Amino acid sequence: MIARIVEPLRILALVVAVMLPAMAEATADQPWVLVNTKKLSLTVYAADGQVIARFPDISIGSGGTSREHMHGDETTPLGTFHVRWIDRHSRFLTFFGLDYPTAGAALRAYAAGRITAAQCDAITGAFRDHRIPPQNTPLGGQIGIHGVGGGLPWVQGNANWTDGCVAVTNHEIRMLARWVHVGTKVVIR
Repeated sequence: MIARIVEPLRILALVVAVMLPAMAEATADQPWVLVNTKKLSLTVYAADGQVIARFPDISIGSGGTSREHMHGDETTPLGTFHVRWIDRHSRFLTFFGLDYPTAGAALRAYAAGRITAAQCDAITGAFRDHRIPPQNTPLGGQIGIHGVGGGLPWVQGNANWTDGCVAVTNHEIRMLARWVHVGTKVVIR
């Protein structure tokens, strides 16, 4: 009986611990990014809602989209994320790494038995402490926005070819660097 009460309280405590810092981190005066996976477009918005730039013909994961992305399924996860790191020497030219898996994804996966309590705690703890979440759990990782790099430029915009990321052209990733920084909000819907 106690275990039935303790586990939901544990999850509630983790949610509160994760959500409070995330809400405090949100900056209303910074540009943000919307990825529309139905229209295959990426739009950068100013804080006041004005469109700064729009990039049509993006590519997403070859597996489509998913609310419950798992390692190796090649889906692009849906949700609200933040850029947590930038690799300017990526094989994809520039890689804006997102804070996936999120605390919410971890809690749902734990409740469904797809990850362990230790993996869930590691992910939610990373969010609480504003660190990059573990990238090696069954939920996968290394999800971000990137260019084509040295790949075949004609593939971009003609096929969904990524392992779960959002891809734009090399020219577009250079343009995005004007507005996208660590902390930038990215909504993928």
